[in-house]
Amino acid sequence: MSRNFSIFVAFVASFLLIGPAQAEVKVLTSIKPLQLIAAAVQDGVAVPEVLLPPGASPHHYALRPSDVRKVQSVDLLYWIGPDMESFLPRVLNGRTLPSVAVQDVPGLKLRHFAQDSHSHAEDEHDADEHDHDHRPGTIDAHLWLSPTNARVIAAKMAADLSAADPANASRYQSNLKGFNQRLDALDARLKTRLAGVAGKPYFVFHEAFDYFEDHYGLKHAGVFAVATEVQPGAQHVAAMRNRLQAVGKTCVFSEPPLRPRLAETLVAGLPVKLAELDALGGYTPATAQGYEQLLEKLGNDLAGCLESL
Repeated sequence: MSRNFSIFVAFVASFLLIGPAQAEVKVLTSIKPLQLIAAAVQDGVAVPEVLLPPGASPHHYALRPSDVRKVQSVDLLYWIGPDMESFLPRVLNGRTLPSVAVQDVPGLKLRHFAQDSHSHAEDEHDADEHDHDHRPGTIDAHLWLSPTNARVIAAKMAADLSAADPANASRYQSNLKGFNQRLDALDARLKTRLAGVAGKPYFVFHEAFDYFEDHYGLKHAGVFAVATEVQPGAQHVAAMRNRLQAVGKTCVFSEPPLRPRLAETLVAGLPVKLAELDALGGYTPATAQGYEQLLEKLGNDLAGCLESL
């Protein structure tokens, strides 16, 4: 009996010496690309959650009650900022735990619409092709499409997680180092692949890719900023077709999951290919390599269409 009691005492003492296990740090990101960067940093420790489901627009998402509860309860929350997720500031006002608006992180290279934006042409005719959802002077919030910015975001997340979870700090820093090394290798591959199509014109339906284009020396020829649910007038469609005819063989890129209804009409009878560029990577698995997969698919999809002309 005394022997069993001694074993019991030793068992209890071992737990007292070890102390209580630290609870897992719960991370929530607003959009998939931030989740993918966080997943690289948290690899082997935890899996971050994402607020928006695949296909949802970060500009116009309607929060459910369960979303609000999640926003209020997670340990760390990352979002781009009010220029992207306009639905979040009101909810974040009631949050007491840390929230990080990524666009405010020091070290990011930010772009502004109509400032350093090659899609905003100088004459009045081309000015009609602006993406009117993106007001001149506002921040281009698609900042995750720059590999340079992704490194800054990952470093911020690693620092935050190391402070919140010191027991795993070395793992977070090691994951950050691995992320940067893999991104260096991907960056080199993409630069080689995209150099071959750098001079080829193409068009987009949404001005979302300027960071990616700037990093890899690309330039879209115009923006057909047409809402997916609105059919433009015949005169406007004719003007867009004239632009495509003037360019000749080209690609017009939309973003999944929706393709503007006029797309087929716009390119009918022209040597133009319709393709997709996915800036959000909505269905990309949240793994350590997820962000690289998003970026590589974007580059390969763009190059693949232009190379096939």
